[in-house]
Amino acid sequence: MKQVVILVGAGSIGLAIARRVSAGKHLVIADYSIDNAQRAAATLENAGFECSIIKCDLGSRNDILRLVEFATSKGAVMNLINAAGVSPSQAPVERILQVDLYGTSVLLHEVGKVIAPGGSGVIISSQSGHRLPALTQEQNEALATTPCEQLLDLPFLKAIDDTLKAYQFSKRCNVLRVMGEATCWGKRQATINSISPGIIITPLANDELHGPRKDGYLKMIGGMPAQRAGTPDEVGDLAEFLMSSRGRFISGSDFLIDGGCTASYWYGDLQYLKSTH
Repeated sequence: MKQVVILVGAGSIGLAIARRVSAGKHLVIADYSIDNAQRAAATLENAGFECSIIKCDLGSRNDILRLVEFATSKGAVMNLINAAGVSPSQAPVERILQVDLYGTSVLLHEVGKVIAPGGSGVIISSQSGHRLPALTQEQNEALATTPCEQLLDLPFLKAIDDTLKAYQFSKRCNVLRVMGEATCWGKRQATINSISPGIIITPLANDELHGPRKDGYLKMIGGMPAQRAGTPDEVGDLAEFLMSSRGRFISGSDFLIDGGCTASYWYGDLQYLKSTH
């Protein structure tokens, strides 16, 4: 029985992290598309990693429970990487909240029940969560601690009718949920943190940079302190640190990795975006 890494979402960022933390372990790749999972597994197996795959809809509690059962049958779950989700341009409000907010919360809770001592996890959130104005303390507590099955009934979530707002609330919830679950993970001597990337070059982002909205993206990148987009490997490096022995004193925290985009959005050259976000 090996140590097990669970990867949910076989995209560029998730795979960059998995490459850094899965050597010598058994990597369970879970994805909504079994074809994506198979392609990722084939690439990683050709690079020396041991993998198995399972279809998983992050918006389905039953799929998450099946994933956890599958992973624990392979060995002791040492690491969780959640890089799955849907974007504002990909899905309606209900689906965004079901997958990004509810599903991530269920995953955190259920893996937290089985994570092995010394284990660690990272949840990929987004800079979008940092573009939401401050919530009330009551809203923060509700997002952090409401039982998963009651989350989508919160009145302020049911009132959302815009996909971007749904995405922003979901990503804010991810960060708060990580804080809430860190106490439970800590009782199992495990750590859990979130990472909020900005514009990272993935196939989807590359399409945007060469598509009809490229001018807006390029203007935003030019207004960032870094003046460039990031790479999945840079997110992977941060995640590797958080999940390593050097990151054992870090839990319940969120890390912006956005080239200063959020700073510029609130206080710098990108403040013009506030009117559209």
